[in-house]
Amino acid sequence: MKLSFLGITLMAALSAFVSCNKAENKGDDWTENTVIYELNVRQSTAEGTLSAAEEMLPMIMTVQADIVWLMPIYPIGEKGRKGAMGSYYAVKDYCDVNPEFGTLKDFDHFLKTAHDMGFKVILDWVANHTSPDHQWVTEKPADWYVRDSLGNTVVEYDWTDIAKLNYGSKEMRAEMEKSMRFWLDRGIDGFRCDVAHQVPQDFWSDVIGKFREAYTRRLYFLAEGEDEWLHEAGFDATYSWKLLHTLNKVAKDSLGTNDILEYIKWNKKTYPSKAYRLTFTSNHDENSWSGTEFERLGDAWKAMTVLCWTLPNSQPLIYTGQEVGYNHRFEFFEKDPMPMLPQNDTTEFYIDLSSFKHAHKALRSDNSNFAVTSQTDSSLSYIRWLDADTVTVSIQFNRPWSWSLYSNTTEGSMFSE
Repeated sequence: MKLSFLGITLMAALSAFVSCNKAENKGDDWTENTVIYELNVRQSTAEGTLSAAEEMLPMIMTVQADIVWLMPIYPIGEKGRKGAMGSYYAVKDYCDVNPEFGTLKDFDHFLKTAHDMGFKVILDWVANHTSPDHQWVTEKPADWYVRDSLGNTVVEYDWTDIAKLNYGSKEMRAEMEKSMRFWLDRGIDGFRCDVAHQVPQDFWSDVIGKFREAYTRRLYFLAEGEDEWLHEAGFDATYSWKLLHTLNKVAKDSLGTNDILEYIKWNKKTYPSKAYRLTFTSNHDENSWSGTEFERLGDAWKAMTVLCWTLPNSQPLIYTGQEVGYNHRFEFFEKDPMPMLPQNDTTEFYIDLSSFKHAHKALRSDNSNFAVTSQTDSSLSYIRWLDADTVTVSIQFNRPWSWSLYSNTTEGSMFSE
């Protein structure tokens, strides 16, 4: 039973309301205490265009996301195309916009609107491969691609709509860097880099270092990958796949509180103390291929989401549709738009979580301070702190999966049971 959200209660007498404003404690580095929203342009609206997606920005602001991550917006290859629309990750041209989504002018307008509203915008970058009909395949030297003994480009896994790039080619590396600069010069704030762990470390170290030196604004880089060396290469954040898989099992009662603590110990041992870890209950891959958070987590989805917002070094993600509790697996290669849904209790849940996070620097993504205050087989309480700010989190790991957040400051408390 839900007791209160940001209401005056005996508990709240110890700490006042959560601020509804975005964090004022981010300091000079805007990345430290942020929430990311992954925007699936194709499926977010009936039109499936950048212009229509622009109309989504007020809702994204409502749930207090700070960074808008646009899934790949580039033209999609036709050779080997999967489904009618193709995979966003089979890029035919790095320096243009998919006609399905609009034009470069539409992108520039989206970017300006988002920036004017206070968002940062990052693009999904696919450096590991192109589509097999990218112009580089025929117009550039053969060694720009990994090829078999017959000279054919090669694929990985079941990705039959791609051609693997060869990072042994200095010329290809230079052109990749140039393509990334094309978008940085347009004003984006960084990149989410697809399968970043499959691209050589020295490439990332080189280009990220150059970009940070060349552009005066703070740039943000998110790696799809969990290898520790990605942080050494300059990435701010890496995917926390291990946490997601742990949460899926906890929700099914096959793992418990000890497994959450083992994850925290592993995370602390593996990564730098200030490394951001992208935490999520869904994303475009998980939604389409493994199911929605409601399918995988059931009644535990809120408790598992609270963990994603409050564990050490967490940088939480909201995927398209989660903000309204849309329980649907998006088709990956077809048009499958989300209906227009009103704000609801799920929206309020994300608003409250994001508000609480922004109000407390103890929950910053560069903060690893963590201590357990109590633990049983079915419950866990812990504190997060930074300077004078302390947050207490309590979660019940069985039905009704209750959870609570308390603060020692005037910034607020909220709880649910």
